[in-house]
Amino acid sequence: MGILEGKVAIVTGSGQGIGRAIAMKFAEEGAKVVTNNRKPGATKSNMVSDEQYAKLDAETKKWYDEQREKMSGDAETTAQAIRDAGGEATAFFGDFSKWDVAEKLIKTTAEKYGKIDILCNVAGNFGFGDIDEITEELWDSVNATKPKGYFNVMRFAVPYMKKQGYGRILNCASPAWVGDDIKHAEYCAANAGVVGLTKGAAKELREFGITVNAFCPFANTRADYEAKALNKIADHKLSASGNFALANMDIPGPEFVAPFVTYLASDKSEKVSGSVFIVGGNMVGLYSEPMPSKMLMKENFNDPDPWSIEEIIAKADTQLFDDYKSIADTAASF
Repeated sequence: MGILEGKVAIVTGSGQGIGRAIAMKFAEEGAKVVTNNRKPGATKSNMVSDEQYAKLDAETKKWYDEQREKMSGDAETTAQAIRDAGGEATAFFGDFSKWDVAEKLIKTTAEKYGKIDILCNVAGNFGFGDIDEITEELWDSVNATKPKGYFNVMRFAVPYMKKQGYGRILNCASPAWVGDDIKHAEYCAANAGVVGLTKGAAKELREFGITVNAFCPFANTRADYEAKALNKIADHKLSASGNFALANMDIPGPEFVAPFVTYLASDKSEKVSGSVFIVGGNMVGLYSEPMPSKMLMKENFNDPDPWSIEEIIAKADTQLFDDYKSIADTAASF
């Protein structure tokens, strides 16, 4: 008997990578799983264009092709792997950033298995570029999945969870939600949105027995190997500091992320909700809750007059910015 025995789970973005590893672990622990990605067929390159691929040296091309082959797959190949291992799984193809597709995904799951206990959103889109070069198309593509798509499926899954008085919602964010040295501001914004959505939903849904948490994984996935390839050919570096931290890192695989996410999906995590975790390798970290660390206040809080500029200038350095250090002056990145 696994810790998810008798549960029904949906894992979006589970054709490969982290989503696939989580879907497989859910099934191993007894859950019936609905896998999902946009369309059938092995996923192609997401960020590396044919033109950029042609610029890779022979050794890098060989490595890149091996990585792409190893990590290819879709919702059906994941579902079949679960069935081959003795589990039960159904594949659903469709882009849940579209309202009607999200509704169909949830209805299909409920009709097939009679309930929805776990919703784990893992799907994501990526892209890199200086903030003054990011296109509207890239912004919309990344933010359509996170947080919009995550909200879409939550919107239609929550009524089922409320009715049964139980639910586990898990949203994949990224360490980039606090800002990143890598140049992908649109991705930072998308993941900050996921965290906000997670925390807002957690407070609202607590009374219904539904927990909502976010996890920020770091693992060897398509985004990792494509970024490393791009870093070799980009006309400018992918990081603001010029030191791409991932370039030479041997990052553990997605199977290291799956166990803790499975714990969060289980009855054992009943008290945990509204939290954000960083997960990778054999490490799990709990983010502290954002709170004001210092405040600039008038002696009389109810003073009818607003701050004058002179008052702010006189007090800001000593009351608000003493020992201050900007994140823009550091190069911290996973």
